[in-house]
Amino acid sequence: MAHAVVWLDEGSARVFKFEAEDVDKARIKANEPHRHVSRRSGNVGEGQGRDNREYFEAILAELDDVDQWLIVGPGDSKKDLQKYVDGHAEELRKKLVGIGPMERPSDGELLAHARAAFRSIDRLASGGGPRIERTIDSGRS
Repeated sequence: MAHAVVWLDEGSARVFKFEAEDVDKARIKANEPHRHVSRRSGNVGEGQGRDNREYFEAILAELDDVDQWLIVGPGDSKKDLQKYVDGHAEELRKKLVGIGPMERPSDGELLAHARAAFRSIDRLASGGGPRIERTIDSGRS
């Protein structure tokens, strides 16, 4: 089963896809990480809505062949990605198994966190083990 974890903030994302032994990593940079679009006027620079369509699509393109995935990161970017997935990527929405806070981990810390989370998810799916919320929320906030 192919798993993935996406760590993102406003400026960049790291995507790790992995199975038991293999790991693929991708880095995605946001073109304009602080670009805001007004919900009323549609003008860039006004309002609170984020226009991260290209950034989010580049992230989602890395997830085509995964069976389950997680979103982690600081701030609101992870929630913005989740909202985008909810409205634009139904198949990936079905495969999203968790979202949680995590500051800036090293690549090794991020991968170790994801592997531990998926082990717990697999135990939960088979009827045993700790509750998933404890695993997902165990990242640094």
